[in-house]
Amino acid sequence: MMHSSSKTAFMNRTWGEWLSSLPMFALLMLTLVIGTGEMVHGQLLRMGERLFGNPSDGVQYFMLRADPSVPTCNPHPDINALVQQQAAGNTGGGGGDDFGGLFANAPVDLAAIRESVQKSVLLCQQQHLMHDKIVHYITPSLRAYRAFETSFFWLFHFGMDNRPLLLLLVVFVASLTTTLSHHHISLRPARSVADFRTQSLAMTIANALLVVATSSHLWSDMHSGVPIDKPWIFWIWISMFSLLTLISAYQVIAVPARAETGGSWGKALLSIPLYAFMAINGSLYFMTHGDRPALSIYMNQMLDLSNIFLNLALYIWTGMLLKQTRVVDLFLDILRPWKFSPEMLTYIILLAAAVPTAYTGASGIFVIAAGPLIYHEVRHAGGSRQFALAATAMSGSLGVVLRPCLLVVLIAALNKEVTTAQLFHWGFWVFLLTSTLFFIISQLHRTRRVQIERASVAIPGMIRNCAPVVPYIMIIAMVVLAYRFLLNTPLNEFTAPVIMPIILLVLVVFDKIRRPTAANSERRSERRTGLEESVRYATNETTGHIGALIMLMCLSLSMGGLVERSGIMDLAPTHFPNIWLAMAFLVVTKVIVGMVMDPFGAVILVSGTLAPIAYHNGINPVHFWMMVLVAFELGYLLPPVALNQLLTRQVIGEDEIDKADHEVRHLRFFRRYERWIVPVMVMTIGLAIVAFAPLFMVGK
Repeated sequence: MMHSSSKTAFMNRTWGEWLSSLPMFALLMLTLVIGTGEMVHGQLLRMGERLFGNPSDGVQYFMLRADPSVPTCNPHPDINALVQQQAAGNTGGGGGDDFGGLFANAPVDLAAIRESVQKSVLLCQQQHLMHDKIVHYITPSLRAYRAFETSFFWLFHFGMDNRPLLLLLVVFVASLTTTLSHHHISLRPARSVADFRTQSLAMTIANALLVVATSSHLWSDMHSGVPIDKPWIFWIWISMFSLLTLISAYQVIAVPARAETGGSWGKALLSIPLYAFMAINGSLYFMTHGDRPALSIYMNQMLDLSNIFLNLALYIWTGMLLKQTRVVDLFLDILRPWKFSPEMLTYIILLAAAVPTAYTGASGIFVIAAGPLIYHEVRHAGGSRQFALAATAMSGSLGVVLRPCLLVVLIAALNKEVTTAQLFHWGFWVFLLTSTLFFIISQLHRTRRVQIERASVAIPGMIRNCAPVVPYIMIIAMVVLAYRFLLNTPLNEFTAPVIMPIILLVLVVFDKIRRPTAANSERRSERRTGLEESVRYATNETTGHIGALIMLMCLSLSMGGLVERSGIMDLAPTHFPNIWLAMAFLVVTKVIVGMVMDPFGAVILVSGTLAPIAYHNGINPVHFWMMVLVAFELGYLLPPVALNQLLTRQVIGEDEIDKADHEVRHLRFFRRYERWIVPVMVMTIGLAIVAFAPLFMVGK
C-alpha cells in the first residue's frame, strides 16, 4: 500500500508533469523494448517451446501460436472409386490432349495410381491427426502465453518499422516541454523581461518559418505524381511547429514571473536560442533562392538516423538516472582516502569519463548526462568553481577517439580510405596526449600544495570504502550477464544504449529501497528520496535536454545543407604549395565547422567536401580524421557558440555560473576566465600536435 505522504505527493503532480514526464517515460521504455525486442522475442519462442512443445508427439510451439485450420481433405475416402476416377481422367483418345493425341495410347498403370491415392490418403490422415494433437495442446495457459508472446512480437515489429514515428513523438513531447519551460540553448540565458520577449519572438518567427517549410515540402510531394510513402511525417512536423508557434507567440505577452524587470534589448539578442538562429537564417536563405521545402528536406535526414537520435535520448536518460543514485559518491569514496588534489582527482575523473563518452559518441551528450556529477565531485574535492566548470566543459572531449565511439564508426562507414581498427588504434594515443596535457596544464596552475596521504593510511581506507560499492558492482554484473546469457546480447557499442538505462533503473530501485540518509548537501538537492519521484525527476530533466539538444542537432543538419547548397565549399582551394599549408587550412576549417555544427552532421559534410582535398594533397586519411575529431572538440569549446560551454551552463545552472564569476572578479585574467582558458589551451595544444607532429615525423 502507498504511504499517505507518497500518495499525496503522487496526486499533487502538476498537469505539466503528467503531460511531459509520463509520455516521455512511456516512449523511452518503448524504445528499450524495441531495442531488445528481437533478443527477447527469440527467448520467448524458446521458452514457449520448452513449456508447451512436445518433440515425442511432433508438436512444436510455432504450431501452437495460432489456432489450426481443420484440414479440408477426407481422411476415409473410397479408395477404389478414387483410383477409377483418376484412371478415367488419365485416358483419352483421338487427339483430345493438348499435344495432338501424341500420348493418347499410353497404357494406364492402375497399381501406380492406387499407390499414389493411398499415399494421399495417408497424408490426409496424418494432417487430421496432427490437427487433433495441436487442438489438444491448446490449453488456457497456452492461450495466455501466446497472447503475450504474439503481442510482444507485434509491438516489437511495429516499433522497428516505425522508428521515425517514435523519434518524432519523442521530439514532439520534448520540444513542447522545452518551449514551455524556456529551456533553450542560447549564448546567454533569458533573465529579464526583454530577454524573454526577444527569445519568444524569435521562436515564434522560427517555428512559423518551419511550418512554411514543412507545408511546402508536403505540397511539393503531393503534386509530384509519386505517392507519398509516409504522409503522417509531414502532419506531425506541421502540427508540432504550429503548436510551438502558438506557444511562443503567447509567451511574447505572458512573460514568466521569475523575469527581472527591464533589461537591455541589445543583450537580449544573445538570449535568442541557437535553434531559432539556425531556423531563421536557413529559411531565409532557401526562400530567397526559391526553394522553400529545402529546410524541411534536410531536417528529415534526422529520421534516416532515427536509431542514433533515439540512442542519444537513452544516453541522456541514463545520465539523469545516474544522478539519482549514490554510485558516483561511493566510487569516489574509494579515492578520497588518498586526499588527492582537486587537479589530480579531476584528472582521474576525466580518464574514467572517457569510457562512457566513447559509447555516446558525442561530447555534448556526455556533458548533459554526467556534467553535474563531475562538477559537484570536483567541487567536493576542493576545486574552485572556475576549475570545476572547465573540467565539466571538456569532460566529454577526451573520449570521442576511443573504442567503440559511434562517431568513429560513422567516419569509417563514409570513408573507405580508413578502418575503425586504424582510427581506434591511433585514437588511443590521441587520448593519452590530450589527457596528459590537461593534467600538466592543471598542475602548472595549481593554487595550493597538497600532500597526498601515505599508502599505509590510504589503502586501509580504500578497502573499507569498497564494501558499500560491492552490491552495486554485483547488480551491474548481474544485469550484464543476464543480457549475455539469457538474451545472448553482449554489452557493446550497439547494445549499450539499451542495456545502460536498464542497469540504472535497477540501481535506482536498489538505491531507493535502501533509502540512504548520508549524502552531500549539494548532491542531495538533486537526488530525490522515493523511487517514483526519482524516476520522474530524471525523466523531467531528460525531456528538457532532449528537446533543446536534438532539435538543435536537427537544425544543424539543415545548416550543413545550407553550406553545401551555397557553394562555399567549392571556393576552397584544392591544390596547395605544400602539405603544411594544406593542413593549416584544414585545421582552421574544421574548427570553424565544429563551432556551428553537431558532430554527426559535420562528419557527413566533411566526408563529401574537405576529405577529398586532404587526400589529394598527400595527407594520410587516418591522420586527417584524427585531426578532424580533435578540431571538432576545440570548436565546441570556442566562442561565439562554444556548445559544450553552453551545455555546461545549462546543466549546472545560472546561479552557480554567477557564483563562479563573482568569486574571481578581483583576480588576475587567467583566474577570471579559467573555465574558458584551460579547456581551450588543452585542445589547442593537442590539435597542433596531432595535426603537425606527424608531418615532422614523415619528413615532409
